[in-house]
Amino acid sequence: MSKTTDAIKAAQSRHENVLVGYFPAGFPTVKDSIEACVAMCESGVDVLELGVPYSDPVMDGLVIQQATEKALSNGFKLKDLQEVIAGITSKVDTPILVMSYWNPVIRYGVQEFAKTIKEAGAVGLITPDLIPDEAADWLQISEELNLDRVFLATPSSSQERLDSAVDSSKGFVYGVSTMGITGTREDLDVQARAVVSGVKSHNSSVPVCVGIGISTAEQVSEVNSYADGAIVGSAFIKAYNSGGINELVRSVKNMKAGAQS
Repeated sequence: MSKTTDAIKAAQSRHENVLVGYFPAGFPTVKDSIEACVAMCESGVDVLELGVPYSDPVMDGLVIQQATEKALSNGFKLKDLQEVIAGITSKVDTPILVMSYWNPVIRYGVQEFAKTIKEAGAVGLITPDLIPDEAADWLQISEELNLDRVFLATPSSSQERLDSAVDSSKGFVYGVSTMGITGTREDLDVQARAVVSGVKSHNSSVPVCVGIGISTAEQVSEVNSYADGAIVGSAFIKAYNSGGINELVRSVKNMKAGAQS
């Protein structure tokens, strides 16, 4: 069983659309990130995507890059991730998926990293730069520890690649809305619908959530009309930067309210 999938299906059973919210661990400090993430969970996100600050974030747009750079400059280390996860899970029971590029996980040790996040209370990993073909160790370890594993499905993916992402994912499949880096966009690319259609044609029970470029409540609603959830990141960081916890909470509630079906 997947706590992530359960949370998605529970929101849908309440006739709500699903909101996955991203925030970087350690931004701007470890204590601040715990407070922000708890507030997001209490304000309506169904799944929390907790980002691991990394010095070479190839998929991240400027807003997320600047946030993770701030966390690193304020002294965040990978060992601090456990404290952040535990601090959040001590307050809320929202499923936490750690989002990390693969190199830090390898440096830490795949098995040790997996055990560490599980012991702290996280339910799995989103791995944006790891493809199933190269994930044998992670697939085995995540199965042994009953951790979710979220792989990406992109507009450039062949149907074979989409099928592989679906077969290998647990929790949900991350449908990429456009070829590019994260960041808010005024219009979501129509490619997102094609990605979701390709994933769903596999006839799997694994949900597919769409991210990259979602920045308004209207877009959350639009995405939820054809996918199983919307992933929002940069917009939440912008809200936090502009008005701290209060503005972050307002933004989450607005996105969630806009996601009502």
